[in-house]
Amino acid sequence: MNLDLKFYMAIFLRRIHYFIIVTTLVSAASIAAALLLPSVYEASSMLLVENSQIPGALAAPTVQAAAMEKLQTMQNKLMTRANLLDIANRLKVFRNMQDMTPDDIVQGMQNATSIQNNAAKGQATFMNITFDGMTGKIAAGVVNEYVTLILKADVDSRTKNAEDTVNFFDQEVTALSAQMDQLSAKMLDFQNKNSNALPSNLAFRQAQMSSLQGKLDATDQSIKALQDQKAQVIATYNSTGQVANNNANQTPEAKQLAVLNDQLNQALAVMSPNHPKVKMLQAQISQLEDIVKTQAATASGSANPAASMFEVQIADFDARIKAATETRDQVQKQIDDLQATIDKTPTNQVALDALTRDYQNVQSQYNAAIQRQSQAAAGERIELLSKGERVTVVDSATIPDSPIKPKRAKIALLGMAAGMFMGFALVVLMELLNRSVRRPRDIVKAFGITPIVTIPYVRTPSETMKRRSAFIAMLLVAVIGIPAIIYAIHVFYQPLDVLLNRVTSKFGFTV
Repeated sequence: MNLDLKFYMAIFLRRIHYFIIVTTLVSAASIAAALLLPSVYEASSMLLVENSQIPGALAAPTVQAAAMEKLQTMQNKLMTRANLLDIANRLKVFRNMQDMTPDDIVQGMQNATSIQNNAAKGQATFMNITFDGMTGKIAAGVVNEYVTLILKADVDSRTKNAEDTVNFFDQEVTALSAQMDQLSAKMLDFQNKNSNALPSNLAFRQAQMSSLQGKLDATDQSIKALQDQKAQVIATYNSTGQVANNNANQTPEAKQLAVLNDQLNQALAVMSPNHPKVKMLQAQISQLEDIVKTQAATASGSANPAASMFEVQIADFDARIKAATETRDQVQKQIDDLQATIDKTPTNQVALDALTRDYQNVQSQYNAAIQRQSQAAAGERIELLSKGERVTVVDSATIPDSPIKPKRAKIALLGMAAGMFMGFALVVLMELLNRSVRRPRDIVKAFGITPIVTIPYVRTPSETMKRRSAFIAMLLVAVIGIPAIIYAIHVFYQPLDVLLNRVTSKFGFTV
């Protein structure tokens, strides 16, 4: 297929006004946009998460969190709606803020802010904060506000967490101390109520039980001996009618009187007659002498002295047996009571062991809480002195000298190139859609005849003038009208950068 380059060139020249108009329109719009787009200044700051200055083996810090997690938490707290609105209103970040809704302001602040957290294994953790503003002062001011909020949030978080930890363990220690006091009171009350049946004095009570059992056996033997003596006296009296005259036949008072006289003689040998003990013995002897005399008179006045003596001895035996029996009953009662406490001891042992175990468990918890409380207090001091893990500023934001965008020359050149491409594409499109006969070969192809000669269409001077006037008018519109319209939109409706961001954000990207 042979291309008729001369023909196509003629067509392009015939339609060059369309190419020029489209190229001029797009170029004018791009140049106007490049000139009207506001300058964007970028300021940035770098933050570093420093490790604790005190080794953890010496004093573990209270606040322990992964560095990346800490930075992400701070980033979320920083980019809240309240913070963004406050910074934007105080620093007048955007033009015509009075015409912007709070949602637009927040969206604009989010679009203009870039935060990157960098952390790798075995490397330091950084946060890089960047903000794009309409002036260098605003951009640096916003970044510095961000940094101030992050540092304040870091200090507040560390100190608050440390204080909360200390308060928690203070409350824990107080609660465990109160629980220990309650258990101590319960143990003391239990021991007081069961003082005679505690495991601690079980051995003493068992020894006491053996002693009482021996005493009981001795008392039983004494009772049996008295009963045997009584039976022997009765048998002797029944067979002989006489009572043996010996010390055993004396009344208890007579026997006691003899004993007191012996004690008085021994006391007078070493003490004076005015000694209180001597006086007491003399008084007791005087009383017993009167009783013995009365008993002797009664016995001598009896018709049968042997019978009287027999009755006295029998009465004495009965009295001694009665006293021994009462003693035996008392000892038996003591044994029964003591046996009851011994039987109760295993139950008390179980209950006391349970109380002791609970107390020891609480005691161990209390000791652990005291240790953690001390560690928390040390951690709090570390945080208050800023010796723990913290966020520091490595590179502060400074006011940039020149804007980073827009690239005005690049925008203008790309716009001119796009205009030329669109103009050429329009010419090609118009030619493809045109089916009219314009060459002799088109006549031959359409009608099957060969023309002798072809005469092109010749415009009159007035047609040429009208055509040129329309071209010039459209060219003026492209050169003057398009920039004027863009300028009017930028000034009276909405700034081009805001409008461009709103349009591009709907498609999910930003410029």
